[in-house]
Amino acid sequence: MPLLQLILLALIQGITEFLPISSSGHLILLPNLTGMADQGQAIDVAVHVGTLAAVVLYFWSDVRVAALGTVDLLRGRRQTPGARLALGLIIATIPVVIAGLAIKITGLDEALRSVAVIGWTMLGFGLVLYWADQRGPVHKEEQDWGAMDALKMGLWQAVALIPGTSRSGICITGARFLGYNRHDAAKIAMLMSIPTILASGALLGLEVASEANARVAIDGLIGAVFAFGAALAALTLMMRLLRSVSFTPYVIYRVVLGIALLIYAYA
Repeated sequence: MPLLQLILLALIQGITEFLPISSSGHLILLPNLTGMADQGQAIDVAVHVGTLAAVVLYFWSDVRVAALGTVDLLRGRRQTPGARLALGLIIATIPVVIAGLAIKITGLDEALRSVAVIGWTMLGFGLVLYWADQRGPVHKEEQDWGAMDALKMGLWQAVALIPGTSRSGICITGARFLGYNRHDAAKIAMLMSIPTILASGALLGLEVASEANARVAIDGLIGAVFAFGAALAALTLMMRLLRSVSFTPYVIYRVVLGIALLIYAYA
């Protein structure tokens, strides 16, 4: 793969993975609108590993708590903060795993990878995010996140399998509707991404393992490094801004891009 395309792909993935503007939508649009060759699943896995490393590093203290909480769960201790967080992340991941397998088995994944679909989801779910952000109540904090809220947000997350929806965006939307403030809603959504990326990365990894070679490995390493840097920068900036800025700038971007894509698709 040309180095410029690889770096561009990694930067797009890194920047958009944790912003509520849909990384999958942008990755699909890149070859569709530029004529570039599709990057292939091996590179997809690599850039996702890069973004996974970024979110783990940024939220390391919470990741450590959840990891220790997983041990507590195995020992039957479900009331510790770590166990509650770990259980919530497990519950929140189940719907997207089931929905993802269903889409894969039925072959709907290819049917959903169109410019028109991305245009509609970019526009529609952008407006839903705006509604939730402006109208959603604020009466919960991150420590209030339990099994029922995890299940509800997990169902929202499953919707993000439709390209253009945005996994982080739809999870934040669900959290805002449930009563979490902007910062805590984003933090929970980011933590939910860790087991989800692990699950999707493992599935893709098994599919491409037999196709691996030295050239692909080098490209993957480059992509992972650039995706990691871009994701860490974007995540850090967003989490800082959310203490004083709403999600409206992201909504405006989504609406403008969604309308442009629909004009392109139906022109």
